[in-house]
Amino acid sequence: MTGSSWLRMPANFGQGCSKVTIYQTVFFISITVQVSSFSLENCTVKGALNDTDQLKVLCYKMDFFKVPSEIPNKVRYLDISFNSISSIKTSEFDDVWNLRHLNLSDNNISWIQEGTSEHFPNLTNLNLANNKFKSVSRGLLQGLAKLHMLRLDGNRIEEIEQFSFSTLLNLKVLNLTKNNLKHIDSFKPVLSSPVLEELFIGCNNLHTFNSYDMSRSPLSLQKIDLSSNPLIRFQITENIFPVLHNLDISRCGQNRAILWNLTDKVYLNSVTTLYMSGILIPPESIATFLQSSSLASLYKIRLSQISWVTVMALLQYACSPELRVLRLQGNNISVLTDHMFEACFNLTELDLSDNEISKLSASIFKGLTQLKVMRLQLNQIAQLQHTFPMLPTLEFIDLSRNQIKSLTCLDFANLTQLTRLYLYSNRISTINPCMFKDLNNLHVLKLGSNKLLTVDNAFKNCLPSLKDLQLVYNKLSKLADGTFMSLSNLKSLSISDNQISEIERHAFAGLINLDELLLSSNRITEKSIRDTVFSGMPNLKTLELFSNVISYTDDNLKKPPFIHLKSLKCLSIHSQRRGFGKIPSNLLQGLNSLEMFYGGSMNLNHLHPDTFNSTPKLWFLDLSKNAFSDDNSIPPEVFHPIPGLAKLIVSRAQLHSLNFLLNARLSRLSVIQASENMLDVINQTLIESLPRLKYLNMKRNTFTCDCSNAYFIDWAMKSNYTQVVYLSRYTCSYPPSLRRMRLVDLNTNSCTVSIDFICFICTSVLIIFTLLTSFVYHFLYWQVIYAYYLFLAFLQDSKKKQMHQQHGFQYDAFISYNAQDEHWVVKELLPNLEGEQGWRLCLHHRDFEPGKPIIDNIIDGIYSSRKTICLITQNYLRSTWCSKEIQLANFRLFDEQNDVLILVFLEDISTHHLSPYHQMRKLVKKKTYLRWPKAREDTRVFWQKLRQALEAKGGPEDENTILDIKRSDQP
Repeated sequence: MTGSSWLRMPANFGQGCSKVTIYQTVFFISITVQVSSFSLENCTVKGALNDTDQLKVLCYKMDFFKVPSEIPNKVRYLDISFNSISSIKTSEFDDVWNLRHLNLSDNNISWIQEGTSEHFPNLTNLNLANNKFKSVSRGLLQGLAKLHMLRLDGNRIEEIEQFSFSTLLNLKVLNLTKNNLKHIDSFKPVLSSPVLEELFIGCNNLHTFNSYDMSRSPLSLQKIDLSSNPLIRFQITENIFPVLHNLDISRCGQNRAILWNLTDKVYLNSVTTLYMSGILIPPESIATFLQSSSLASLYKIRLSQISWVTVMALLQYACSPELRVLRLQGNNISVLTDHMFEACFNLTELDLSDNEISKLSASIFKGLTQLKVMRLQLNQIAQLQHTFPMLPTLEFIDLSRNQIKSLTCLDFANLTQLTRLYLYSNRISTINPCMFKDLNNLHVLKLGSNKLLTVDNAFKNCLPSLKDLQLVYNKLSKLADGTFMSLSNLKSLSISDNQISEIERHAFAGLINLDELLLSSNRITEKSIRDTVFSGMPNLKTLELFSNVISYTDDNLKKPPFIHLKSLKCLSIHSQRRGFGKIPSNLLQGLNSLEMFYGGSMNLNHLHPDTFNSTPKLWFLDLSKNAFSDDNSIPPEVFHPIPGLAKLIVSRAQLHSLNFLLNARLSRLSVIQASENMLDVINQTLIESLPRLKYLNMKRNTFTCDCSNAYFIDWAMKSNYTQVVYLSRYTCSYPPSLRRMRLVDLNTNSCTVSIDFICFICTSVLIIFTLLTSFVYHFLYWQVIYAYYLFLAFLQDSKKKQMHQQHGFQYDAFISYNAQDEHWVVKELLPNLEGEQGWRLCLHHRDFEPGKPIIDNIIDGIYSSRKTICLITQNYLRSTWCSKEIQLANFRLFDEQNDVLILVFLEDISTHHLSPYHQMRKLVKKKTYLRWPKAREDTRVFWQKLRQALEAKGGPEDENTILDIKRSDQP
């Protein structure tokens, strides 16, 4: 039973193409599919709402002080470990009836409200390890009838209530390690679980283990861990362990004799595995135990971390014809004597690792004719001295982490059954093919972390069955032609972390079944992989070239390096030590089967639109840790050849925007990791362009906290399809006043206008407009009409003023009169002003342009004349057009501030009759005028005054001198 918690995420996710990493990548992608809502704070969700066998919620290491709310009620796996929760209330778990696994370990929990466990009746695994419980009450576990495994290790438990385990009818594994249990009585209630098979009570404070105190009837226990208890008495007086297979008493005792009392040797007859590592008991006391116990079925024994002298003394008691596995690691053994294992002649596995053995000889293992596994790692062996040929049944030899400098051709002779050979972390500098000549069934050979300078002929005509060859951490600088020609069945070849700078054209020839080639962390350049270097591996699936010195400056290559790798699925070329420069447009030519591409940390600042033209099956793309700061660094067209892209990693890529995804046509993109960029706004258009997005990671970006992100915040909180992970940790960068505020705390209500509110405003405006229009029509009709023409005159005034400044005036005066007064104009005005005095007059019946709108003719006439003469009569006052003419003339008078208007009254009109015509009345009050003489009066003065008015420049100071009429004479 280990102390690891459930549901951990891979630590090395996204780092390379190895088989383990590919598995982890697939696992990680699968964690985000539809649930009821992804607003669960900071938690990661895996599974589908309708798939009750898969739904998982992972909330570990989130600094929670209470159980997060809104847990989906159909969750199957829930992990809230490594937080700061101190207590749990019943209300915090609301009928999670589908829950099978609950991990609350590594918190500060000291109290759980009774009845809480009744909310998950189908729970099978409960982890409460490393909390602060002091006791186990009956209410804590009530209702968990289907529980199989319970972890309470790492608490402060001193007592367990009598009936607390009575309802656990299916409990099989119980871990009470590292508590404060002092007596068997304190944990005896756990034995009421009828099918309990494994009991871990190590690291407590038990001094006595007495079967009489545990039970009077046989128990179903198959494994008991009593390790690290200060035992002084071990007594079994009843046959209560008829099916006990595994007994661990490692690190028990107090460095003094212990009382062993087995009233009958057969009481431990069923034990097959016995752990006695680091036991703190004198050798004679251990011997007494082994003698008093029959252990007739003992299959495996561990005697690690005790003195070698004790081990030598105990082997005669520990070994038996039934013993198959003997572990003696960590005993400071320096010398192996002849015949020391004679009594263990049926061993199949011997573990002598982590000792001080420096010499081996064939006689030591002479009688071990059944031995299959030999573990000798972590010793000081320098030479093998033909030890193993005497053990032809060996299938696995581990000689790693020794001091072997050289091997001979006889060291592994006759080992035809050997399938695995570990020689890594030694000092081997050369290898010859004769060393492996008999290893026809060898599948795995590990030669990493040695001092190999070359392997040119090391595998010639040998190792026909080899599938996995590891040469990592050596000093290889060159791979010659035909180096691996004989290894036709090789599946994985790892030559990472060497000094390889030269690879000859046919170095990999013959590797027709190779799946995985690892060449990372070397000195490989773009010249090293030119031409036909990769032509000998038609079935290669994974190629790792990261952390080399490959770089390109050309946009197009004459001979693309991967053109022969038709089956390649994963290419990792990230983290080139001198920067990749740029990716040539045809670098990936030939990779028609490529599915995963790792291109991070390459110092790229631009992608050519044709980069992925040859990889139509690409679904995973890592472009993290590059310099795509320019808005056009990643053109949308680069994604058009890979419509099946499902996962995109652009973390720490200096991105200011994700707008390159808008026209990328990535309808299947489900995962985006864009953390640690400079993204400030995620708009609605971008989100809607990614219909299958299920997982979005944007932590540590520079978000703007205003209404531009309102849609993103609401969508992220409420989406039932896309999970925005760690949303509650996103903080504001702008504006400065809101810096470090949580993005989700931004109040977006003010950013959304209600439809009802809009309708209210529109209706109110319409009503007010209707009322205002009615009011204006009834009370201000003429004022509005006047204002309209005043505005129209203003527009025309500006136009005409500019025109006359350029061309001068066409007429001396515009005559404004009613058609019924035309006889006076023809008989009196024209003969005097045009005939005798020579003025040019503008008359509407004579000078208006036919077909042109009347108002335009009036405006043109007024502004084409220096003066306007208004002939006022009763008919004039009643005329609409005459009213417009005088209004336009008045506006010109007001605008130019010159005397351009001359009023001539042809009839006597009283003030009373002028009252309805307010515009005319205002003019008469402000301005002097001429009056046509009455019958038989002299008209010469009238014509002289009119001529003076026409000749005047129009300044206000001239007005009274020209028209000498007193105000008192006005009608």
